[in-house]
Amino acid sequence: MEHRDRPASFLASVRSESEARLCASLGADIIDAKDPATGALGALADADVRAIRASVPAHIPVSATIGDLPADPDLVADAVLAKAATGVEVVKIGLSPGKGATETLERLGGLSLGGARLVGVLLADKGVDLGLIPRMAAEGFAGVMLDTSDKRSGALPDVCSVSTLRAFIEAARCNGLFAGLAGSLRAEHVPGLLVLGPDLMGFRGGLCREGDRTGALDGDAVSTVRRAIPLGKVTALEACRAAPGNGMAPTQPEQAL
Repeated sequence: MEHRDRPASFLASVRSESEARLCASLGADIIDAKDPATGALGALADADVRAIRASVPAHIPVSATIGDLPADPDLVADAVLAKAATGVEVVKIGLSPGKGATETLERLGGLSLGGARLVGVLLADKGVDLGLIPRMAAEGFAGVMLDTSDKRSGALPDVCSVSTLRAFIEAARCNGLFAGLAGSLRAEHVPGLLVLGPDLMGFRGGLCREGDRTGALDGDAVSTVRRAIPLGKVTALEACRAAPGNGMAPTQPEQAL
């Protein structure tokens, strides 16, 4: 089923306060704190994440990743709690197929995170286990994203077939989660992905000069992506409000991802 011109949220990954302010000023819906120099889900220091959260208007949600960690339930839980304590609205966790992922999800479901929500990230080039999606829903996750680990392998549409992307989005929606797409995306990918109906699209390299995800952001590139994604009411923010959360509602609904 195609969703032409369906609005989606624009997530911009940043590594500093100045980058966060730039993306917020140019219309990013969600600011995502990460360190692109240390992996697909590279984590920034907690102090840097707090500073990024404080640097943008309160109505703009901020997410943060815990880093590329092994599937150790206690290790991941400690990292999630630390990131939630920075004041972000969303904590992102990478999940790979295997027994460790199931055990980690069960551990995370019992955490008390205040107003923060959990979002799982599946890495397409490590195998897409759609069976993890209902488990995320059962543990109170708000959404799930599909990303890539090896940025040298190309953009997400180069790694995943259209049928896989469609199945991922459908699985997320059927389980009450919002569906996000990321992975070396550029503005030219937006039209083809929008017809699949994702709730969110995430960008880093496509916002940088010469496409170098570890380089400086380019304001013109940020504006180009913003223009490519239709503005509208149906966004990942609303999808999150409709999804079950870790037993508690966000303190300010308009800040929930």
